[in-house]
Order: sequence, then structure tokens, then C-alpha cells
Amino acid sequence: MSGEQRIACTGAIVENIKQMAAIDFQAYGSLYFDSVAIDSTLKQSFTSGYAIGPHCGTTYWDCDVREPRYYSSSKPNRGPWLDPEAYCSALVDVGLSRLPPMNATISGKPPYHGSVTEHIRLLNFGRDVASELIKDPDIQNAAAPILLHQDLHKRNIFVSEEDHTIITGIIDWQSSSVNPAFMHANEVPDFAARSSTTADHISLGDFQARTNANLCSEAFSAGIKILVPKLYSTWRLDDDVTRFFEYCHRTYRDGAGVFRQVLIDLAKRWKELGQARPCPYPLPTPEEWLDHRKEYKALEDAQELKKFIMSRLNTAADGWVPTEAWKETSEDHQKLYDEFLQIMGEQELREVWPFDKPCSTL
Repeated sequence: MSGEQRIACTGAIVENIKQMAAIDFQAYGSLYFDSVAIDSTLKQSFTSGYAIGPHCGTTYWDCDVREPRYYSSSKPNRGPWLDPEAYCSALVDVGLSRLPPMNATISGKPPYHGSVTEHIRLLNFGRDVASELIKDPDIQNAAAPILLHQDLHKRNIFVSEEDHTIITGIIDWQSSSVNPAFMHANEVPDFAARSSTTADHISLGDFQARTNANLCSEAFSAGIKILVPKLYSTWRLDDDVTRFFEYCHRTYRDGAGVFRQVLIDLAKRWKELGQARPCPYPLPTPEEWLDHRKEYKALEDAQELKKFIMSRLNTAADGWVPTEAWKETSEDHQKLYDEFLQIMGEQELREVWPFDKPCSTL
């Protein structure tokens, strides 16, 4: 595509987002045929022939072998939900559902991951913080139920062979659900991402690619601002607030230190963020702060390692690679793992390695 075609195509995609965002929903969850055979108490009437029912996103279901759900600390809470506070409380329930029983033996977690007790403590604080945050008028305005594509990236968008500015199809809708608009605050599709190239001396081709990428990013931002105010309102929320909603349900995936840092950042700026009542989360004591910083530094080092490995292997965050690249990537994975074994012990390496152990070393 030429630069002009990419910008025009970006505009066409924004028009599609506008149509989805224009639908007014009265509840959060997923869209069902009204005749679907589920408990009537789990359906909220929407319009003729349709209803809002339990959320179908993988966040709410025990369907990922990498992240089992135990439900030892909470029951399943999949909606539908009639107000933002109920939705946010369900996010905390998701976080609790990921925690194993207190007496379970879980191997492979690094020391900085945190105990089950600590995760429960943080999530309980998280529920109280969410209850206060959601009263903020700005967050209320950004909490409108909105139906958006959950993975609106280039690989899921088809254009006409004759005219690349015409969208002919969008696939991969299975996780699309009705969420508060603020849950999409930090989402930027890959076609609208600004170029990461910053060097001054680059080839003409790279310069044109950077220019086109940045123009598409600006076109996307301008289009959302003008045509999709329901979504644009979320872009003006404070980053510390949107991070809270992003991380409050995934403490056991990320490690307790991540959500603890989110809570600390909020507590430090609580009054600045316009909150009149005291913050439910107390700031740590000096001793607790030192322990947290040590733990958080180890966690940051592990994240940097993951970014390095992803870059070396050219993989997605979950380790996905195209089928045709699987053999070569597996071999490179083994070589890279062996390199790190030269400077780290096996147990230490396994605790921070972000992907499964290379097959040939099993």
C-alpha cells in the first residue's frame, strides 16, 4: 500500500469502529441470541432477538492450560453486569480465581512472585480501591458499555484487491464483548502504532515507512477523537487509573509486585487524582518499601529478559511464531537457552525464563 492508501484505509477502519461504538448497551457482557439456552437470570434483554449474557472473553473462563482457575478464593463471576462497580468487582474475582488453594504446592514460580496470602491481601485492597475510583465522574463518563473488536490488527483485516482503501472483511470476533470503554484505554492497533525508529540517519525506504506509520497513527487518533467520543474519553484518563483496571485481575500472572506498585502509585497521587475520601490502600512503611523495591527490581529484570528473548526469537509475548518459522525458532530457542545456562544455574534460569523449557533439553 502507498502512504495515502494506508491513511485512507485507516479512516475506513475508524468508520467501522464508529458504527460499533454507536450501539447503546445497558449492561456489560457478551451478545447472545435471545433464544440461546442459558439461565434466564443470566440474560439481559437488549433488542429484538438479542440479549446480553455472560462474558465470553477468556479472562473469565478456565480455558487456558497456562493459567488454570481454582475458584478456591472466589466463585465464577462472568456477568452480565448492570453497572461499572459490579464489572470491576468481577475483575477482582477473576484475580482471586487464579489463586491456588493455600495448601497447594506450586513449582516454577520465582521468589518475587508473592505468596497466595499476599495476592489475596492486594486483591482485597484492589476491590476497595475500585469501589472508590468508579465514583469519579471522569471514570463514570468513560465507563459507557461499548462493543469493540478485541484484536483489531492488520492480520484480521481484509481489503479489496482492486481498491486497498475498501475494507471487505474483519475476522476473529470470538472474544468481542461489551466492556466499559475504559478497558480499551491503552489499546492501539498495530496499523496505528507510531514507528519505533528514531535514528536520524536511516535509508530512504525506512524514512518513508516511519513517516507513513506516524501519519497513520495521527489519522487514527484524529478519527477516534472526532468520530468515536465514547472511546476518546478514555484516552484522557490518568495512566495510573487505567493501569489499575488493566492489572487488577492478573496479579498471579504478573507477580504481586506489579499490582502492588500500581496501588502505591495510586495511593501517592490519590488527592491529586481528585479523590475526596482516603485511599483504601495504605502506603508501605519504609521497611516494606525497601522489600518491595528489591522484589520489583527482580521482576523488572525478568521482564527485560523476556523482551530480549522475544526480540532474539522474533516471537509474540506468548511465544507464538508462524508455522513456517517453528523449526528454526525452536533451534534458536535451544541455543539461546544453552547460552544462558553457561552463566546461570538451571533452577535460577527456569524461574525467570518466560517460555517453556526447550524440547530437546526435557
